[in-house]
Amino acid sequence: MEGNNSLIKPGIRRSVVMHYFIVVFMTMLMLEVVFLISVRTYYYDSVSSNLTNHASVTTKYYQQYISLSSSEDDQGILPELLELFKLPGAEVQILDRTGKVLISSSGFRIDKPINSLDVITVQQQGKLEQWIGKQPGTGESIMAVSAPLLERGDISYIVRLVTSLEVVNSQLNSIVLVSILISITILIIVLVISLGLANSIVKPINEITAVSAQMARGRFDVRARDGYKYELGELSKTLNFMAHEIVRSNQLKNDFVSSISHELRTPLTGIKGWSETLLSGPLDEGETKLGLNVIHKETDRLIGLVEELLDFSKLQENKLQFHWRQVSIATIIEDTILQVRMKAEKKQIRLEERVRGNEQILNADPNRLKQVFLNLIDNAIKFSPEESVITIHTSWDAEKVVVRIVDQGIGISEEHLTKVMDKFYQVNPSHGGTGLGLAITYELVKAHGGEMSIESEPEVGTTVIVTLPVNMPIEADAIEESRDS
Repeated sequence: MEGNNSLIKPGIRRSVVMHYFIVVFMTMLMLEVVFLISVRTYYYDSVSSNLTNHASVTTKYYQQYISLSSSEDDQGILPELLELFKLPGAEVQILDRTGKVLISSSGFRIDKPINSLDVITVQQQGKLEQWIGKQPGTGESIMAVSAPLLERGDISYIVRLVTSLEVVNSQLNSIVLVSILISITILIIVLVISLGLANSIVKPINEITAVSAQMARGRFDVRARDGYKYELGELSKTLNFMAHEIVRSNQLKNDFVSSISHELRTPLTGIKGWSETLLSGPLDEGETKLGLNVIHKETDRLIGLVEELLDFSKLQENKLQFHWRQVSIATIIEDTILQVRMKAEKKQIRLEERVRGNEQILNADPNRLKQVFLNLIDNAIKFSPEESVITIHTSWDAEKVVVRIVDQGIGISEEHLTKVMDKFYQVNPSHGGTGLGLAITYELVKAHGGEMSIESEPEVGTTVIVTLPVNMPIEADAIEESRDS
């Protein structure tokens, strides 16, 4: 019942079976028609050829027979002619010029003149003619061939050869029946094969659909079975990869929530503690100033976290605004180095800037580019040991500017290197942060038409390469926005 229902309701199984069945059925039907027409033509042509050849020979023989005959009684030679013209399996009739049957090899008397097409053609045109039809009275299928018997150029008699087609038709019917049975057998075999083929496609699809339905309900631990072939195998692998990525993304989000909670709690705890201390009673000037500095520092830290989250949200929704203008990349890097120099000096890290080539002016948003290099250099300082060197290489050519930030830090393993620019990803969550810094930096570089890549080796150092086009195309609305700003 299940198989029948699956064929009735719309679906891939029914489509595959019906398409195969219809194609094979139409092919078999056309072949059947061509075959039966060919067989019928062959059988009928064989009978027709036999009668026609005998009629042709009969007319020629009659000419010789008349020239040698001395009989003056025309009617008296009819039995003799009938005996001479006889043909096994066929009735021989001799007619006069009006179509009346004078004598017949069957012995039956026919009173009415014969006016079938073969006789009429002989009467009117004097040439041999064939006719297929029903025998008057009996309704039997017959084939008749009539030919003129000429004497001195005039028709003296008409010889008519008649044979029954019942045996031929019976053979044809047997052939038709056998061919139909063969066709039905082939169609049944095709139906079974197409059902098997459809099931080989539909069963894996149903299994994959069931797995995807469980995933849609939040069961990301389930996996589609491996081993499917071709496109279904690719679909199964893609579905499993999707589930893996969703689990990974959820884990990253959970880690992010945990990390951002910690990042927010630390400054809030400091702000709350010092604000309570300041409110609890009079303090000397030094303690008051220290408390206000802590509150100011932690407030800036909170603002930085919130701005980072807002930037990421705007980037995800393509709502981050850019103020395009002609900028000097060397100036931006110098300002950035100046901003982080104090932090580097605390760890006795030396910042070196190396420039090669003639500077090219870029179309860019200076604040966003500064955000890019500030984040990259700040990360380099954060993960570099004390008394190390961070080098910023800048080089230009006619089409692009390349900035390399090279540190001697802890490096990144190959396992983490391909994921460090993913959102929420943190190589070591204990170092703090939201895991969004490199993701935002990467998106900002892409927004400038550039590329960013990272090369790293553990315990050796990391090199971040930022490539920016010199002539970044600016859209018209961005130009207007820059003018307004």
